[in-house]
Amino acid sequence: MSQQTARRGGAVWALVITSVAGFMAALDNLVVTTALPSIREDLGGDLPDLEWTVSAYTLTFAVLLMFGAALGDRFGRRRLFLVGITVFTGASAAAAMAPGIDSLIAARAVQGVGAAIMMPLTLTLLTAAVPAAKRGMAYGIWGAVNGLAVASGPLIGGSLTEHISWQWIFWLNVPLGLALLPLARLRLSESFGVGAPLDIRGTLLASGGLFGIVYGLVRAPVVGWTDGIVLLGLFAGTALLVGFVLHGINAKNPMLPMRLFRNRAFAGINAASLLMFLGMFGSIFLLSQYMQGVLGYSPTEAGLRMLPWTGMPMLIAPVAGYLSDRIGGRPVVAAGLFLQAVGLGWFATVIAPDTPYATQLPALIISGVGMSLFFAPASNLVMSSVKPQEQGIASGANNALREVGGALGIAVMASIFSAQGGYGTAQTFVDGTQPALWVGSAAVAVAGVAALLIPGRRRATEAADENAETPPERVLETASR
Repeated sequence: MSQQTARRGGAVWALVITSVAGFMAALDNLVVTTALPSIREDLGGDLPDLEWTVSAYTLTFAVLLMFGAALGDRFGRRRLFLVGITVFTGASAAAAMAPGIDSLIAARAVQGVGAAIMMPLTLTLLTAAVPAAKRGMAYGIWGAVNGLAVASGPLIGGSLTEHISWQWIFWLNVPLGLALLPLARLRLSESFGVGAPLDIRGTLLASGGLFGIVYGLVRAPVVGWTDGIVLLGLFAGTALLVGFVLHGINAKNPMLPMRLFRNRAFAGINAASLLMFLGMFGSIFLLSQYMQGVLGYSPTEAGLRMLPWTGMPMLIAPVAGYLSDRIGGRPVVAAGLFLQAVGLGWFATVIAPDTPYATQLPALIISGVGMSLFFAPASNLVMSSVKPQEQGIASGANNALREVGGALGIAVMASIFSAQGGYGTAQTFVDGTQPALWVGSAAVAVAGVAALLIPGRRRATEAADENAETPPERVLETASR
């Protein structure tokens, strides 16, 4: 490798660039939650419209992630990474200037497209630049930054909304994106995957299936579960997803080969990721509104009071990455998931229209520690469970399933909230939130069980040794530019 390539592909630069890009993409999952009242006041819209300001992003993000990873493998990971940053930054500016709720939702959907191209390539670019012996700590830092972005979205969104305006939750991305473009071009090395044909059919099946299901779940509380459009969305979406699975089994070059799920490590960590994000996203979506609408906190005050939960990743996730290198990722991930489940269950038992903050605090701390233990080891488990030439597919699949979990979590828990309570009074809000939190806790507990099905460290090490037999140089054809 030439000196110029080493400079461009330096581990520190790769870690900084990919972490900032991941932060931008992850932040926009929930950054709008504490800004929803201000957005509704400025742009109008009813409850389903406000849900779509979140779901339009997570849904396009989810359904195009694997396609984005495949584009990077085929046309160059750095090249597509730059394309993703450009689209994301432009869509962020469009969202900030949106004149109405419909145009905001459209801009959020385009943001999701950019994030879907950019996000899965962060891990593959980072993996290519960092020596294998140091990847655990690198993933830990990357996971800390991304975990903080996901969970601190309500705080950042609330602070910007309260002290400047809600538009600044989107303007924030513009200078970051503009700074990343030249850095990524100059400091990252170009690399390619196996160059398999693009799977257009698989992308359409996955996109249509997930859209149909999420649309049905979001629409049902408004028009009823027996409405024809709702039933069409749910049944057609399910049929398309079944078609996607069959396509992944039978197609020559599917974007998500179903054979990967024969690997217990890959199947276990992806099931755990989907369920973890289902419980966490739905809970944050409701609790950030509970703190404002029921307890009367301002957006900033609500975000600050969630810091024992949202701030933990920066403190604990790097340690979790180190522990995963020492004792293996399975026990760390499983412990984190069970702690997160306990935290959500604890909150469900104490939630009331006048719950003191001191009573909420243990649940927030336990949830924060649990979430922190999950992020970094989960990334390490995903990337080590497959061969080097399949890491782009694995990264895209895992990130996609996380986003699918987030979109489903908001839709499912909002449906439970609407069925059991509502926005009418403080008590009805609590009546709807409490059973939703129990469902979230149960989902994360099942995720913990799925993590326990991951093979132990010895078998994982053997699998990694088998993967190492394929030299990375044969897969990542690095070209200095």
